[in-house]
Amino acid sequence: MTQDDQSDVASTEEPPKPVRRRWSLRGGPPTEPLPIVDLLHRSPYRQAVQSTAAGEDRSVREALDLAARVGELMLRCGAGAPQVEGSVVAIASAAGLSQFEVDITLQSLLLQARTDDGYIQTQLRVVRSTRADHARLVAIHELVDAMAHGDLDVRGATEELRRLKARRRTFSTALTRVARAVLAASVAGMIGASIQATVFTFVAVLLVAGLQRLTDPLRLPEFYEGAMVAAASTVLAWVAYVLGVNGWLDIGGNDFAFIVAGGIVALLPGRAMAAAVEDVLSGYAVTGAGRLLTVLLSLMGLIIGIAVALSVTLRVTDAMGLGFVSPSVLELRVTGSSVAAFLAGAFFVGGAGSITMQTRRKLILPAAALGLVGAAIFALGTRVVDVGPISATGVAAIAIGAAGRVVAQRMNVPGMVVIVPASFGLLPGLTIFRGLYEMVGQADPGTLALQSGITTLFSAGAVLLAIATGTTFGEILASPWDHVTRRAAARRHRA
Repeated sequence: MTQDDQSDVASTEEPPKPVRRRWSLRGGPPTEPLPIVDLLHRSPYRQAVQSTAAGEDRSVREALDLAARVGELMLRCGAGAPQVEGSVVAIASAAGLSQFEVDITLQSLLLQARTDDGYIQTQLRVVRSTRADHARLVAIHELVDAMAHGDLDVRGATEELRRLKARRRTFSTALTRVARAVLAASVAGMIGASIQATVFTFVAVLLVAGLQRLTDPLRLPEFYEGAMVAAASTVLAWVAYVLGVNGWLDIGGNDFAFIVAGGIVALLPGRAMAAAVEDVLSGYAVTGAGRLLTVLLSLMGLIIGIAVALSVTLRVTDAMGLGFVSPSVLELRVTGSSVAAFLAGAFFVGGAGSITMQTRRKLILPAAALGLVGAAIFALGTRVVDVGPISATGVAAIAIGAAGRVVAQRMNVPGMVVIVPASFGLLPGLTIFRGLYEMVGQADPGTLALQSGITTLFSAGAVLLAIATGTTFGEILASPWDHVTRRAAARRHRA
């Protein structure tokens, strides 16, 4: 058969009919347990080495005990549930634990694994008190990272953890109190306080810290302690105003508001609010709800203390005939200060906030720089683009979260140790004061002062929520580039 005949035969053949896909109502594959490595999806350890070690009873018990002790220490140092889960799962994966389960609540950590013989090993840790210690969290991160990449075994990590727990805190208690006073004074300066008012804010916070130290033996719950400290700060600010009225200090009614606002920011539970929102977004609803309740109680303590002090000082001022702050105080905004003062204050707030969180010395400057970036974005949004403060805060928080994640990966530290202090400059201290002043500072009971004050306080709560959700979302956006950042940091380290 010639080539032409073959082509004629091929042309007469019918082309194959396309296969029609039939819709099926059959169910999908059965639901399977979530693999342990999937829990590391957004953690810094998602490329960890998975061990295939035998699950003997003793080795499982040692690995489980190490993971429980690491998780307990992280909770005690102020880490959120997602960070604790990532570290614990990374240790379990590196140790070769099979059928591993982890359950984290606000105060407890429950771990469970199965041995090759079919026996169940369980570890429970309960955390009844927490103290911010970012330097120790960085050390834990380095330990888990080394173990996740095969550079450290279970016994070596256990010895390292024992030495880590025995370390002294980075800064003394006296220095952290001074740093808190610097933070409050920087907030007052960045929103428009005069130099004398800024200095008085620093002194007032130190005096309140001394008062708080006197009440430490009572071991008051956080609610009562916050109310007492907030009331004392407000009374001291009123004393500064009285001195200004009599000409002894150059402090006016606006400065009174700025002094109180600086004290509020120094007392606000910003990290607890961020951790609560992050827990809820990560699926730890019970833990997040517990943290949110704690945050609300702390806020209510501050609000009650400031409101009582404002009410009392208003009555005393009326009795003395001094003529209290002018109604223009209610029109104060954080955008009333100069751009230079606003940015400089945010820089010092980030640095001082890092010290109050007991971070490592090398992380103070990066946190301060991130605070400056967030403040610049907020100022651009409110002063140039003219968007609302809530939207501007959310955008600035997203930028802080994303940039903080990148910086943290380059420095091989957890993101929260630079993101949390950098966000302190966005806290709504002045808005909370305005809301309280609207509620208790109006003499005419026929006005809508109460409703207006509650609305202003709700806007302050919206700002807090924008900070918490924004920083978390920024970290999520930046997480896909973790491996690129880590490789660049490793190349730089080798060079």
